[in-house]
Amino acid sequence: MNRRKKIKAILTKRSKQANRKANPPKTKPKYLSKAERAHLEAEATTNQAPSIDEASAPQTTDRQQN
Repeated sequence: MNRRKKIKAILTKRSKQANRKANPPKTKPKYLSKAERAHLEAEATTNQAPSIDEASAPQTTDRQQN
């Protein structure tokens, strides 16, 4: 019984390794520290171009052009 158990344990271990290798876990995004996130957020706000608000911009329609 021990021999059979050992063989089965070896084969299940190998099959689990093969499954892990064939289906790697999903990669997580790289960890960013709180300071790095704040720095990136600050850069994003400074580099952001001022956008024109669509509600304040005059809208033209076909009726106005005629």
